Amino acid sequence: MDDTTKKAVTRRLASAAGHIKGIERMVQEDTYCIDVIKQIQAVQAALNKVSTLMLDNHLRTCVTTAIQGDNQEEREQMLEEVVSVFEVTGKL
Repeated sequence: MDDTTKKAVTRRLASAAGHIKGIERMVQEDTYCIDVIKQIQAVQAALNKVSTLMLDNHLRTCVTTAIQGDNQEEREQMLEEVVSVFEVTGKL
């Protein structure tokens, strides 16, 4: 992973972790449910962005290298891995 992506991912994960701690406090303080749900959705959106950054990096590095390489088995494995990520998350 390149340094720019690593920094962006790390920053977003730290932010999401802070938000999760805030959500825990909101629950402990009996904050209005809709307000808690909105914060949960914000964390989910942040994690989705992290996932997008990671996928973009993976496609531009590992997958590109495999596709340009001579190893057919490695190419197939990379493609299967990418597809499997979307099958697991239910987005495919």
